[in-house]
Amino acid sequence: MRYSRILLKLSGAAVAGHSEFGFDPTALNFIADEVLRLHEAGTEVGVVIGGGNIFRGNLGTQWGIEHAEADNIGMMATVINSLMLRGVLASRGKAEVRVMTAIPINTVAEPFIRLRAIHHMEKGYIVIFAAGTGQPFMTTDYPAVQRAIEVRAQALLAAKSGTDGIYTADPNRDATAQRFVCVNYDTVVRNNLRAMDQSAVILARDHGLRLHVFNFDQPGAMRRVCEGEDVGTLITNCPEDVLVVDQRASAAGLLPVSQP
Repeated sequence: MRYSRILLKLSGAAVAGHSEFGFDPTALNFIADEVLRLHEAGTEVGVVIGGGNIFRGNLGTQWGIEHAEADNIGMMATVINSLMLRGVLASRGKAEVRVMTAIPINTVAEPFIRLRAIHHMEKGYIVIFAAGTGQPFMTTDYPAVQRAIEVRAQALLAAKSGTDGIYTADPNRDATAQRFVCVNYDTVVRNNLRAMDQSAVILARDHGLRLHVFNFDQPGAMRRVCEGEDVGTLITNCPEDVLVVDQRASAAGLLPVSQP
């Protein structure tokens, strides 16, 4: 395995399936299967999941809820999703699963304590990190990177739906758009490629955390990333950006892209 410890970042939409809100049993079972498949291969797994399937910031704006309060509601939504995912994982495998929250809710989950989280992962537990950092004014991207660094993960896997990586332009609007196989942190920030929050990419850059953006809808994609395949897009300190020459025949070769 290329990585012995990773953190998986999921959006709340991942558990909603084809619906805008709520939970889809098929989607939850798929997530559980993918996580357990990687865990059974010997990789230590942490998970951060968003809460957009329960509450989104734009709803708070529509209802006149103060931004900080809306973010508090969103953090609680991530706790619900984390508990739901723990339940599904526990029902489908023998792995021990722990939920650790930045907001103390001692009756349903453990408080986040960094060294305890590391100890859990060393023992082979799957650890789900909920409630962000416990502070408003940030999405779950930044806390995901922060938790990955704190627990000494070797990479963060940013699961996406409907896209297989980062492109030079919107491939739905530009037929000439090409997918990056490897792209530098600074290119993502400078060109605002919107793979993740800018602040999260900068934090990852400053600590050398590798970020993999990939299509989670493809079964086995996460394990293939950890096994060393060039799945999706890798954001790292690569000396030059690399594109797939022809996305319709990506095996044909790679094209380095000069930094602007």
